[in-house]
Amino acid sequence: MNLHEFQAKELLARFGIPIPRGRIAENAAEAVAVAQRLGLRRCVVKAQVHAGDRAANGGVRFATSPEEAGELADQLIGRSLVTAQTGPVGQKVRWIYVEEAVPFEISLYCAVVVDRTRGELLLVTRERTDARPSDHGGGAGQARGEVVPLRIVGEAVDGDFERAAGAFGLAPPQKSLLAKRLSQIAEAAISLDAMLVEISPLVLSETGDFVALDAKVTIDDHALFRHPDLAALRDVGDAGGSDPVALAADYHQINYLKLDGDIGVVVNGAGLALATLDLLHEAGGRPANFMDIRTTATSLDIAYAFGLITANPRVRSVLVNVHGGGMQRCDTIADGIGIAVRKTGCTVPIVVRLAGNNAEFAANRLRSYGVPAIETADMWQAANTAVELSTRKAA
Repeated sequence: MNLHEFQAKELLARFGIPIPRGRIAENAAEAVAVAQRLGLRRCVVKAQVHAGDRAANGGVRFATSPEEAGELADQLIGRSLVTAQTGPVGQKVRWIYVEEAVPFEISLYCAVVVDRTRGELLLVTRERTDARPSDHGGGAGQARGEVVPLRIVGEAVDGDFERAAGAFGLAPPQKSLLAKRLSQIAEAAISLDAMLVEISPLVLSETGDFVALDAKVTIDDHALFRHPDLAALRDVGDAGGSDPVALAADYHQINYLKLDGDIGVVVNGAGLALATLDLLHEAGGRPANFMDIRTTATSLDIAYAFGLITANPRVRSVLVNVHGGGMQRCDTIADGIGIAVRKTGCTVPIVVRLAGNNAEFAANRLRSYGVPAIETADMWQAANTAVELSTRKAA
């Protein structure tokens, strides 16, 4: 789950990371009022979209008075901002963030990121050689910097923050302060279950402190059950936010992504789901969706997910490829399918391959629900059968 800049900054401030004074606004009048209330003369007006490279594309602008801030807000709100990360359509700007302009001397890129290949957290720091005194967010030029592995010890985070801070030739007091800020960024990443906490730039201001002028935070969707307050920050209406269908599936403990094919796919486990898509392609078919049923899903959650598939008018067959494990049994998934078929009166051919925990019992459950499923012995047979049925249905 990606957060807007203003949301990310509010969260980081809780961990002691200084941020400029600022407020969100959704129209020009509010932008003027924010600048006046905060006593800002020179201020920054920033489009709030889930994309980087805003400054280079007119999404970050500077005003010299509250009135000019209102004019700039009027130019941004309601329009689409196109950057290298949005695609050609861009993202509609619903809000702007008005904050004080902060002069600075040194500009850094700092991030804590999950390294998926190595299975560890990394602290990444770089000096931004492209930064200008008027810069309040943008690219990240690379010069000196460090990549430092982080370890979680109990509820704390351990890393060589002094080494990371020492890469920039700072005076001892500044180096010590930067090390503190880096540790706070790492603490925020751990506490928030974040996949990414990125500050670019983190600047040494004229007042002598390190301030986050821009911030990006990505929360692990699978950890949101531990953070209901953060889940409430999800932006459904934003063009750059979550797809409403995928978001609804997420609430039902399903990872779901609609594709452009005609074979619906019901699978538990991301790895098995990807293998199933590969098998369908190999057999000459085109999957209509990606699906990963989480271990926390109930039969009613699965019924909802099955309904998403059969509601797609392009679906001509459904492949159920399930391997029951210790936390998600085959019969739980079978019950969900049975509930959905009875509720929707689904007539699309269903091909089933069941293995693992309660596989035989699950097959019996499907029969008891009256689901006209075609049972197959292995994944390859299941994939070929689903492709054949989709072709026959189309003909």
